[in-house]
Amino acid sequence: MITAGRKIRLLTIFIIAYLLMAFAWWSVLLYTKNKDAFEAKAELLRIGMVAEGIYQNETNFQQSAAYQELNQKYTRQEWMILGEASLFILSLVIGIWLMNRGFVKEIDVARQQRNFLLSITHELKSPIAGIKLVLETFKKRALNEDQTRQLTHNALQDTERLNTLVNNLLMAARIEDAYEISLEPHNLNELVEQVISEIRQRNPAVEINFKPEKDYLAFIEVGAIHIVLINLLENAIKYSQGEIKNIEISLQQNDQFIDLCVSDHGIGIPDNEKENVFMKFYRVGSEDTRSTKGTGLGLYIVKGIVEAHKGKIKIEDRIPNGSRFVVSLLKV
Repeated sequence: MITAGRKIRLLTIFIIAYLLMAFAWWSVLLYTKNKDAFEAKAELLRIGMVAEGIYQNETNFQQSAAYQELNQKYTRQEWMILGEASLFILSLVIGIWLMNRGFVKEIDVARQQRNFLLSITHELKSPIAGIKLVLETFKKRALNEDQTRQLTHNALQDTERLNTLVNNLLMAARIEDAYEISLEPHNLNELVEQVISEIRQRNPAVEINFKPEKDYLAFIEVGAIHIVLINLLENAIKYSQGEIKNIEISLQQNDQFIDLCVSDHGIGIPDNEKENVFMKFYRVGSEDTRSTKGTGLGLYIVKGIVEAHKGKIKIEDRIPNGSRFVVSLLKV
């Protein structure tokens, strides 16, 4: 089935192809007419010279000032025709390339937005269904203390999941709309330990190794970097392999920045995807990635927040497997 967008694209290509062929035909016709006009005027000039008795032979005729002037005039016209034709074709080819690139980009954005809507629907419905089930269970059944505690824990986890999703959506909107932050000195050790505690409550099986050597003070907006850490850690958990998820967090300091590093033992990110993963709604196109939950907003938000802090973020390969995200923040 051919979509409306594809029909428009095919129609546009047909019209452009027709214009190219029509212009090529008129260029050849104009070139031919110019050549015929030159030959006709040259013949008139020859007849005139014969009538005046100054025509000697063809060589002398072609060397005459009148013929040379006529030849130069029509040669310039030939070059003008060829130049204009080449410029038009070049402009048209560049226009086609730009149009095709824009069309492909729009298709990619539309596909990513569609995937986002599908994923966000699932991400919203799943915790809501979980919370609804817990409330219905409380309403219909009398539970003992352990059962009540477990169901309450499950409902709180789903509530936190919803809260994280809403925060990500709001942050994505802020990043697009002149996102501004208020920087203040803060101890990164404290923030990292706080986030680790939150992650461990939601994911008891996750092992997070963090052993700071000293206090690391950076200029940050605490709430924003909190979101960065949450997204990086949840991303590392999501793509880590095995039942036990091992994640390492480290802090390193250089002359200008403090590097916050989050390393996992996951499936890794191909080199040609390392820039794309920071795009809005983008998710790596492997089957492993598609089987995981997510909205494609996490790393987009991370990069937006880091850049608002005048910092940098990069992805490195972790040996033997996995990825290492390095966030550089201005030190105090």
